[in-house]
Amino acid sequence: MDFKGIHDRLRALSAPGLIGADEPRRPDPADKKDKGRYGVAFVRVEAARIVEFLTLCRDDERLAFDLLVDLTATDPAADDENLWVGYQLLSTTQHQRLAIKVTLPKAEPAIESAAAVHRAAQWHERECAEMFGITFLNHPDPRNILLPDDWVGHPLRKDYVFPKEYRGISCE
Repeated sequence: MDFKGIHDRLRALSAPGLIGADEPRRPDPADKKDKGRYGVAFVRVEAARIVEFLTLCRDDERLAFDLLVDLTATDPAADDENLWVGYQLLSTTQHQRLAIKVTLPKAEPAIESAAAVHRAAQWHERECAEMFGITFLNHPDPRNILLPDDWVGHPLRKDYVFPKEYRGISCE
């Protein structure tokens, strides 16, 4: 099934939290500011419904997205008020992929953990928590895996200021 077929199936199932789809497109020659959008097609989902959405994607026999390949976050810009969380799903039986994006407010980024649906989410969520400051609610093991427990800030945010020193060691 191609992306349009997957999106149609999600709409037919009234997938919980489905906001819409975004596909790559060429720039509009009439609008000089329009740069188009390149990359992968994705669906947008409400943060509050992500677990229900992922469960439907896994359990529907025609979708059968049984593997979480990646879960990551991005900070589009220092002056942007939102973070994006991206999920990449794979169906090993249907041989199809699905990209999902969720928007979270930078001020208090929190979302339900996907670990109950896909165990692989545990490690990805721990990394996103450290690097972007996202709280994954009901995560089974929220310990740090990359940074020391006393590290201040979230290094992959655009507004992060790298420390000059950590425990007496120069970071410059």
